[in-house]
Amino acid sequence: MQPNLIALVCLLLPSLADGLVGFTQSSAVKGVLMCNDKPAKNVKVKLYDNDSVAHGPPEVEISLTCEVRKFHCFLLGPDLDDLMDSGKTDADGRFSLAGHVDEFTTIDPKINVYHDCDDWLPCQRRISIYVPSKYVTKGSTPDKTYDAGVIQLAGKFSGETRDCLN
Repeated sequence: MQPNLIALVCLLLPSLADGLVGFTQSSAVKGVLMCNDKPAKNVKVKLYDNDSVAHGPPEVEISLTCEVRKFHCFLLGPDLDDLMDSGKTDADGRFSLAGHVDEFTTIDPKINVYHDCDDWLPCQRRISIYVPSKYVTKGSTPDKTYDAGVIQLAGKFSGETRDCLN
């Protein structure tokens, strides 16, 4: 095989295998967001499958190694989280998200909340809330919904970050 063809295979293999390897899994989450005891309306909420090794930001890691006739290729870069669903809270601060993704291992669903409650700095505050694994369903339709409860956004959260590109 020519090195250029091998490099092309190494570049395309993760994309091709993403939907072919693994099985469909789903999750759903609902909750209410408040800001200083008032409904936090129009707050962006996204449901992801967290693909980082540990719960936290994705790390740069070797994603693929191929070896054909002594030719090596390495794809370096973050293992990006898979967006499963997104939406905004209603006038009462309520949200409800559900989605599915194909993965080889059990998915690690989380929601990211992007808000400006008690905030005057550039960009939005981002908090992540992880969904327990018992709320992961095999198949494209979740069997049960994780109730995140009422979340007061005015406080500080462990692991909170800022996001300008959400």
